[in-house]
Amino acid sequence: MKRIISVLLLGIAIFTLAFSNSALAVDAEAGASVFKANCAQCHLGGKNLVNAAKTLKKEALEKYDMYSQEAIVSQVTKGKGAMPAFGKRLKSAQIENVAAYVLEQADEGWKK
Repeated sequence: MKRIISVLLLGIAIFTLAFSNSALAVDAEAGASVFKANCAQCHLGGKNLVNAAKTLKKEALEKYDMYSQEAIVSQVTKGKGAMPAFGKRLKSAQIENVAAYVLEQADEGWKK
């Protein structure tokens, strides 16, 4: 009986994790508010006020091998060049959300 209950509970746990990706998924909408509070000063509208060539537009992200969640998360976390590191200032979930927002906006041409 205990074995059946254990297997049943394990099955429920696996099912819950498999279908409740909202806790694990990134949230571009939440990333928008983090972006506005921390990034828009230099990157409003996907621009780059420090280095005009390295914008957040899709073409520039692709050109500089930054068009991926992982690349953006790394850059935001560690910083690079004139860009400060936000790894100690923001939680990892916030950084993941910002990266999702940047990619979403890049795909949409930064029209919002």
